[in-house]
Amino acid sequence: MLVSYVTYVSVIFVLMQEVTATSRHYVDRLFDPDPQKVLQGVIDMKNAVIGNNKQKANLIVLGAVPRLLYLLQQSSSSLELRRECSVVLGSLAMGTENNIKSLVDCHIIPALLQGLLCPDLIFIEACLRCLRTVFISPVTPVQLLYTDPTVIPHLMSLLSRSQKTQEYITQIFSHCCKVFVGILPLYACNSLLPTSLCFSVLAYENTQVSMTLVNVLVDGELLSQVFVRMMQRDQPIEMQLTAAKCLTYMCRAGAIRTDDTCIVLKTLPCLVRMCSKEHLLEERVEGAETLAYLMEPDVELQRIASTTDHLVAMLADYFKYPSSVSAITDIKRLDHDLKHAHELRQAAFKLYASLGSNDEDIRKKITETENMMDRIVSGLSESSIKVRLAAVRCLHSLSRSVQQLRTSFHDHAVWKPLMKLLQNAPDEVLVMASSTLCNLLLEFSPSKEPILESGVIELLCSLTQSDSPALRVNGIWALMNMAFQADQKVKGEIVRCLGTEQLFRLLSDPDTNVLMKTLGLLRNLLSTRPHIDQIMSSHGKQIMQAVTLILEAEHSIEVKEQTLCILANIADGNTAKELIMTNDDMLQKIKYYMGHSNVKLQLAATFCISNLIWNEEDGSQERQDKLREMGFVDILHKLTQAPDPNLSDRAKTAMQQYLA
Repeated sequence: MLVSYVTYVSVIFVLMQEVTATSRHYVDRLFDPDPQKVLQGVIDMKNAVIGNNKQKANLIVLGAVPRLLYLLQQSSSSLELRRECSVVLGSLAMGTENNIKSLVDCHIIPALLQGLLCPDLIFIEACLRCLRTVFISPVTPVQLLYTDPTVIPHLMSLLSRSQKTQEYITQIFSHCCKVFVGILPLYACNSLLPTSLCFSVLAYENTQVSMTLVNVLVDGELLSQVFVRMMQRDQPIEMQLTAAKCLTYMCRAGAIRTDDTCIVLKTLPCLVRMCSKEHLLEERVEGAETLAYLMEPDVELQRIASTTDHLVAMLADYFKYPSSVSAITDIKRLDHDLKHAHELRQAAFKLYASLGSNDEDIRKKITETENMMDRIVSGLSESSIKVRLAAVRCLHSLSRSVQQLRTSFHDHAVWKPLMKLLQNAPDEVLVMASSTLCNLLLEFSPSKEPILESGVIELLCSLTQSDSPALRVNGIWALMNMAFQADQKVKGEIVRCLGTEQLFRLLSDPDTNVLMKTLGLLRNLLSTRPHIDQIMSSHGKQIMQAVTLILEAEHSIEVKEQTLCILANIADGNTAKELIMTNDDMLQKIKYYMGHSNVKLQLAATFCISNLIWNEEDGSQERQDKLREMGFVDILHKLTQAPDPNLSDRAKTAMQQYLA
């Protein structure tokens, strides 16, 4: 036993010697006089440390970090070598907390911050990735980010360089936020604008950061009140806009109420003011887009904005810019604005979409604005994808109005450019365009008939096969609207084009919204007795199997209620009801749901039985007798005493069929 133990210790010692020797070899290569060998040594080191915490620890102990930092900072080092050094350092930082402590002790943070001054984007991203890893560690003193007052403004300037720089910097800021807001007074004089810009980035769609910011005191004053002062008319426009964005993002993140005076009386009016034609193009764009975001979910803010400074009419000027009588005398500025005028149209469409998303009177005001519908139609075919998306969003917002569907939408035949847009567009545009089409296919929409005649069914069926759940939902939703009170020809075309395989594939879709809309389509297809009997004669077996699977599986109350309503429709058919009556397993399921704890399911199941036993139909006596034998009468009698009035009335109506 002793021999075995000694042998084991010897093996471990030899292995440790080998690991240490290998690690030392990597470090020694960093000091080779040949730059190419140094580069290859760093690359080999990079490959060796991936996922190997022991190797990382060995290299740190053997002094690799100071040498890597030296090579990183030397102007004589090749760009490729500096990139590889930053990657290795980033990998070492992803080890243990002790690794992070060692890296910080070797002054990695100032070295990497210095590296951010290099113009090479790949090197900057590698440095930021490493800094992100270091700063999110609990052992790193985040105050190190603020020792040099030029660091924060420089990081702000790098935010827009790439998606990665934005991601890494935002993560650094988010983690260091509490310390950052604590030192805000140090920045309050000369750096208030860049500091506020940073806050706007931090607060965007970030509840945690926004809740922190809302409680910050600057020289005894709440930060939100500092932002209110920054929005005063005598402040620089950029400062007003930045402060308004900060308060907007904090509001949308839930840190400030939408009815707070700093939003209603300060932020909203400031953003409306930015939309006036006296401001520069980029200021008008930013003002409109921020305002659209602020009031998007709040109908009261939409109503206030719509009556502030004639905003709806003011936005019409966005489509006339620059005009022939433009006050722009600077040729360079005029050239710039001509190239960027589409951004104004995009911003106007976004703001109109937000304004009209809930209130009928506002929608009416928008559509009555000069040439508005023509502008939307033109916007749907613009070369800029962003303008097309904003235009279709505006159209979608207005399409929620029954009145506009019957008037403006019909008068301008907006379905034509919408259909064209659906033929070939990115998914983001397709989602919004198909969602708008769903509204145009509602029963009361005059556009429904011409859309049907244009061969839209095939297009919608193809959407149901998309990888995007949103497109599958919209495709099936539009078909559901189309099938509502449709004639047999349209229903038959939907079933033929969609195909039974795809229909039943959608009934097992993992997305609940897709499943609900597919059940809605099936329910609309199975309406009016001739249609029910015809479809069930062709596809009854598969439909009953699908219904069984849904009722047996773990689904929400809403899904099961919709499924039971489909059964109730089948039970209303002349011949289709026999598919239920000859299926004892299905009858037992209906019986189970009549005794369920949820009233909606009880009501739907009872409605199904009521249709099966209705007196005026052939074979009703035989069906009544069978269901009596299975105990349905006792359940119905019990349900007549149910506390829910709708359920008790439905049970009483069913019981009367037995008494007649």
